[in-house]
Order: sequence, then structure tokens, then C-alpha cells
Amino acid sequence: MSEEQKKLLEAQLWNIANELRGKMDADEFRDYILGFIFYKYLSEKQELYANTLLETEEIKDYLKVTNEEDLEAIREESLIKLGYFLKPEELFSSMAEKGNADTENESNFILEDLETILNGIEQSTMGTESEDDFNQLFEDLDLNSTKLGRSPNARNTLIAKVLSHLDKIDFALEDSDADVLGDAYEYLISQFASGAGKKAGEFYTPQQVSKILAQIVTTGKKRLKNVYDPTCGSGSLLLRVAREVEVDEFYGQELNRTTYNLARMNMILHDVHYRQFDIKQEDTLKEPLHKDLRFEAIVANPPFSAKWEGKNNPLNENDDRFSQYGKLAPTSKADFAFLQHMIYQLADNGTMACVLPHGVLFRGAAEGTIRQYLIENLNYLDAVIGLPPNIFFGTGIPTSILVLSKCRINDDNILFIDASKEFEKDGNKNKLLEEHIYKIVNTYRERKTIDKFSYMASMDEVIENDYNLNIPRYVDTFEEEEPVNLDVVSKKLQTLEKAMIEIDTTITDFCRQLNIKTPF
Repeated sequence: MSEEQKKLLEAQLWNIANELRGKMDADEFRDYILGFIFYKYLSEKQELYANTLLETEEIKDYLKVTNEEDLEAIREESLIKLGYFLKPEELFSSMAEKGNADTENESNFILEDLETILNGIEQSTMGTESEDDFNQLFEDLDLNSTKLGRSPNARNTLIAKVLSHLDKIDFALEDSDADVLGDAYEYLISQFASGAGKKAGEFYTPQQVSKILAQIVTTGKKRLKNVYDPTCGSGSLLLRVAREVEVDEFYGQELNRTTYNLARMNMILHDVHYRQFDIKQEDTLKEPLHKDLRFEAIVANPPFSAKWEGKNNPLNENDDRFSQYGKLAPTSKADFAFLQHMIYQLADNGTMACVLPHGVLFRGAAEGTIRQYLIENLNYLDAVIGLPPNIFFGTGIPTSILVLSKCRINDDNILFIDASKEFEKDGNKNKLLEEHIYKIVNTYRERKTIDKFSYMASMDEVIENDYNLNIPRYVDTFEEEEPVNLDVVSKKLQTLEKAMIEIDTTITDFCRQLNIKTPF
């Protein structure tokens, strides 16, 4: 897909989204447009697969199949291969055509049919392996919401119009090398994030940051057994890793129910088979649902300085994830609690990269105790990377990436990278360009010391700094001011003095001509 085609597709999708945009908040109309795109994907996937099963049959077009025995056979095969089933009359194209039929009778009213179909997708998976992955997947798609229109007819007209526009877009699902729909979905998620303010942090990590995390955890590898994100949001970080290397299994956990649904849709839209991913919905710190598993790669962008139970829950004192560090992370800041959770889940051959606020590098009290144990006793910290400010949606604070590994090759030093100036202005935000990403990742991989950018600190230096990881302590970015040439300054002052005398003379002459007092 060319860049021009990609931009055209993005413009088409955003125009469709604007049909809903004026009626509700960004995070609300996001659920509708992404839900309908997902329905279109499932339909087209069903139709393509059914047509392959019909290649040896007399009727080769799934839309024309009416025989119940044939439909039952296709249903059985679809549940194994796809994990769900849709009848020909339930496909997206069928609903779009019916909703936009040029007629005055009730045959173009599709709200009830559409609701039945979306519920039917979930019900078709009952008792199968894919049941958990499709459970209540469309629950945020409320077709009876008055925000879509005051009357049923008004709501029907709007939804039919959206379906019609989407039906005209070719997502090229037959092309196995293309990921048109996945890219489109990512684009829309990013656009919604830019308009969702603080809520954006709940579901989206900017792609340039995702790329850094993904490239770091895949360093030296061509394939990963599994990858995990304990605060997975829309799942974009997990999917980014799969763009770098082949990934066998994806695991994630997400607290927000709507975002959890978004992540499962995102996985399926990127053609990740339902047997390959396991996304759970629950509070990771309170109810870790993958606690018995260990992961070769972990990537995460946890909510910055979120509150958690900490010492208010006595069970945390004896929790294997936190107990060995001597102190619990403060209840007002769960940053280290998330970090400890990830370390616990990390495999012995694993690497993790996590975005955290700068405060974790230097805050004292309990966090200082945890940080010291992490460095002195475990020696898992491999690198600290400072990112530019104002690159995340919903916050302008500078952030850092902490890289940890249980199989460190360079276990007698920690690499510090100051990438705080590696950005380009993009409206009211900052963004990392490809050259910035390359410089950061390449410096990490080669563990280079670059003047005013990176420094490889020995453990002795870190201990001398009392385990304070504040990047300016290690990377000297001080720029000396150019020496001032006093002779040049003196000559400029003389020139200015001469000019001022000439101006004063001119003003005095004007005042005399006007017969008024001079101002000096």
C-alpha cells in the first residue's frame, strides 16, 4: 500500500467518523466507528473463508448459499478456523445494502437485525475455544442510544449511512502481505487518542515510542515465544513487537472494560488467531491473571503514578512480586509496583522495556529502597533512556524508558541515554522521527558513549550517586557559552551612543519647528 493510498484511506475513515463526531464525545463515537469496522472485518473474513470451502461446490458464492446442510457444514468449519460464524444475510454488506435500500417501507430498518447479528456473533462462540475472546465484545455498541438520534428512524438513518460509507472501502483482506485494515484501525485509535485528552493514556502509546520499546526487547532475536503487556490498553504495543520479529503468543491484561474490548478487536483485526492471544480484564496489581506464566519479552506503558492499595492491603506484604524488596511502593504512586510485577513475570532469558515518569529515577523513601535492591541485589537494570517532554497524549511531563533483563551480558554497568532533545515539533506536541528512534535504539544495542547523549556508568558510579538514576548525573549535556569579545561589544556600544545622539538632535530640531518643549 503506497503512502498516497494510505493517506486517502485515512481521510475516508476520518470523514466517516465525522458522521458521528458531532453527536458525542471522542471516546464514545470511537466505540461505534471501530465496532462497525470490526463487524465489517469479521464479515469479510467469513465470506472469504466460506468461498474457499465452496470452491468444489456448484454454488461458489457464499452470499447465494441457502441450503441448511451447507450452512451447517460451513458453520462447523468456521468455528474451528475463525472462532465465530455469520450467515450470508448477516454479513456487513448485506446489512449495508438493506439499510440503504431506496424504499419507503420498513424493509430498510436494520437496527433490530443489526443488534441480533452482533449478539449472534458472540453466541456462535458459546462452548468453543474462542468463547472468552468474543465474550461481550460489542457491549459498547449501543444502537439504541439517543446520542445517535432522538427517534429510532433517525438512529437507523445515521447508522445505515455509516455502514454504506464503510462498505465502499476495500480493506484488501485477500492480500496476505497487506495489513490495510490493521493500519486503518491503528490510525483511528491514534486520532481518537489525540482528541481524548487525559483519557488517551488509558488506551494508546504513540507509535514512535512503541517502536523503541519493541526494537529494544527484540534485540538479537528473530522469534519470541511470547510477549506480555500488563497494562495493554488497545494492544498496540503488543502488536508493534510482532512487526519486529515473529511472535508465537500474545498476553495482556487491562483494567478498563471498553479498552479491553478494543484490545481484543485489535488483535483479531491484525489477523492474530484467537488461539494465539490471551487478553484478560482485571486490575493487574490486585488480580494478576497470568501470574503462573513467564514471558520472554515484556513491554508496558503503565498509567503514570496511579494509586494502588499498597500497604493498605496486608496481602501485598507477602506477595511474591513485592515482598523481597523490603518496602512496598507508596499507595500514591504505583510506578514501582508495576515494575516489580513485570520483573516477577519476566522469564530468565527475557527482556522488558517500560515507560515510567522521571520520578522513579530519583524519588526517595520506599522507592529509593526498592531502586537500591533492584540495582544492588538483583542487578537487572540494563539501561535508562530519557525521552522528550510532551510526546504522550494527555500529559506533557518528560518520561523515561527502563530496560531490564534477567540475562544481562553487561552486568557491571548501566547505560544512560538522554534523548530529551531528540524531537521535532508537531503542532502543540513533540514527536520522535525515524532518525531519533534509530539513534536511541542503535546506541542501546551498541552500548556506546556519545558526548552529550549517552554514557555507560559503572556500578561504582551508580553506588557513589546513592543509587540515584537521574540522567543528568551521568550524561553531561552542559553547553558552554561562547566567550564574549569585549572589544566587539564596546564598538557596538559606541555605535549605538553615536546613533542616539543623532536621534536626539533630530527630535530637538522637530520640537523647535513645532514650538514645543523637547522631551529631555
